Amino acid sequence: MANIALRSPQYKTKSASASANSIQLTLSIGGTVRYTINKNRETFLNGVFEISELCRDYLTVPYTSNNYPQTINIITTLTAYTGLNGTGSVVGSPTVFNDVGWEAYGLYVDGSNPVNPVDTTLGSWLIAPIKSESYSIREFEIFVPIGEDGFVSGMTSAGAFSSYYYNSASTSIAGTDITEDLKITRINCSKYGDGRKINFINKYGVAQDLWFSLKEVQTLSRKNENYKANTMRFDDPDPYYITSDAPVKTFNTQAKKSYILNSGYYPEGAVEYFEQLLLSEYVWMIVYNKRNPSSEQRIPVRVKSSSIKLKTSLNDRLIDYTIEFEDAFDYINNIR
Repeated sequence: MANIALRSPQYKTKSASASANSIQLTLSIGGTVRYTINKNRETFLNGVFEISELCRDYLTVPYTSNNYPQTINIITTLTAYTGLNGTGSVVGSPTVFNDVGWEAYGLYVDGSNPVNPVDTTLGSWLIAPIKSESYSIREFEIFVPIGEDGFVSGMTSAGAFSSYYYNSASTSIAGTDITEDLKITRINCSKYGDGRKINFINKYGVAQDLWFSLKEVQTLSRKNENYKANTMRFDDPDPYYITSDAPVKTFNTQAKKSYILNSGYYPEGAVEYFEQLLLSEYVWMIVYNKRNPSSEQRIPVRVKSSSIKLKTSLNDRLIDYTIEFEDAFDYINNIR
């Protein structure tokens, strides 16, 4: 069973003898057959199907407080037939693939059918290493404000997922079947308090926390429409209008809040955290609940910045990132 990255194409192939004229795909997701697709086989060509887009429709990625990955079980069955469009007799035995799909992706340089982590012979923390000389010599580190706790996801060498809790005083985590410990560096935040926590689905398909500990700027923007109404009244002998009744009427007002966050200073090796944040399609921000300021609330946001400069200590000395986010919903409740 393989863990397949569904944000990248995943191809399933069946070789068949010359007597096979079609190959049928049966795709079962979460224990239910969702798709049956027939493909007629051209001479000397194998049956090839791309399944990631079909599977991803059934993968939901809600916010989870323990950063445990959301997955779906996938069974792909490829059967060869003598006739066209999946008719006639079965040729040989069906080819069956058992996979677990998740919200991960590979890069172009990783090649086709990416599986994460790239080296599956080792257990791994499911975040980018802060330093990597090879797949067998890696260092992992996260940066967390003093007094904050949280979760980090990992994967055993057998491909099993796990979520590890660290408390407010932890300085490292030892994972089961993971060679390297994960170092926790505590951020001594400035006058801006603990900063803002962003939670996003990273390249490895799991939620990762990233703290922005310096200056924050919030902006509220709105747009609306208007029309000119006739406010004359004729319920008295003489027509009249009321000066407090505006003739220019406003309607369809929509608003959205934006946030410009400054990360504070990170080491050069953390650049991939911000790269993966920029490429993420699921991002949440932790804010205080206005109805109960002592509690926190998770809201969906999107990364409004379309590019960031990937900084180095040689070029930039101190490395920090400024990224703009905006609410992934209308500020005024209009859900109907």
